[in-house]
Amino acid sequence: MKQKPVLVVMAAGIGSRFGQGIKQLAGVGPSGEIILDYSLYDAREAGFEKVIFIIRHALEKDFKEVIGNRVEKHFEVGYAFQEIADLPAPFVCPAERAKPWGTGHAILAAKDLIDGPFAVINADDYYGKTAFKIIYDFLSDLPEKTAGPEPYAMAGFIVKNTLSDNGEVTRGICVQDMTGKLAEIHETKGIARRADGSVTGTFGGKTVEIDPEGLVSMNMWGFTHAVLKELEKGFVPFLENAMEKDPLKAEYLLPTVVDDLLKAGKASVSVLPTPDTWFGITYAEDKASVTEEFRKMAEEGKYPTPLFV
Repeated sequence: MKQKPVLVVMAAGIGSRFGQGIKQLAGVGPSGEIILDYSLYDAREAGFEKVIFIIRHALEKDFKEVIGNRVEKHFEVGYAFQEIADLPAPFVCPAERAKPWGTGHAILAAKDLIDGPFAVINADDYYGKTAFKIIYDFLSDLPEKTAGPEPYAMAGFIVKNTLSDNGEVTRGICVQDMTGKLAEIHETKGIARRADGSVTGTFGGKTVEIDPEGLVSMNMWGFTHAVLKELEKGFVPFLENAMEKDPLKAEYLLPTVVDDLLKAGKASVSVLPTPDTWFGITYAEDKASVTEEFRKMAEEGKYPTPLFV
């Protein structure tokens, strides 16, 4: 019997603090729902029945009080813990480092709980209903055994649907091959809509114009179990380089790992376009507009309120 896909939620990032606390736990819905409530609601509607939360031990009590205990009525729930000191021997985390080691390290923290195909999302991003459905269907339809590159997937969001009105953002710009598969990801910083209506960012140290109708990665992936071995294999070389060059800030990131696997011919990534508008709280000023969006969707009947009781 084929294993059902599970949802893995990355919620261990420290995040920018503003107002009353950590942005992942900020209430934005009409009944105080947090962004993650909506992602979980959409995931359950799409077919996901099990969720694994990756958090920090320091966040555990608040996380369970705000969301974990409620969703246990609707999902099978597991917890994994990403700690910056959790590194393979002989590596030792520098005492001055404050940030976790990135999204690739986060997934490794959950490897013992993942036993089949899985989707990955950020805790503080709203992805919309379509993205969860297309990722779930992709993972559900995978053959049990594959020959050649591992079949992965990525939800592709339209650039103009992922911008903030309050500042610049970083996005993984997708470069697709002739068949529509992912060829490369260009991690592009400083993306914003300019006064003349154009969208520009910085890639490779240069200012580049960005197609507002192009697709970007928002860290919503669909993976087979095989990616866990690749993440393990790549982590030690990453740490060797990081400890030498940038031990306080270097991050082991999923887009970088996927890009490396593509270049090595070990992965084939289907880009699954979604028309939904992404939103999240990148800046403190974003909270008001996000709250307004969820109010509108509740009024239109897209979501009940409260979502989970």
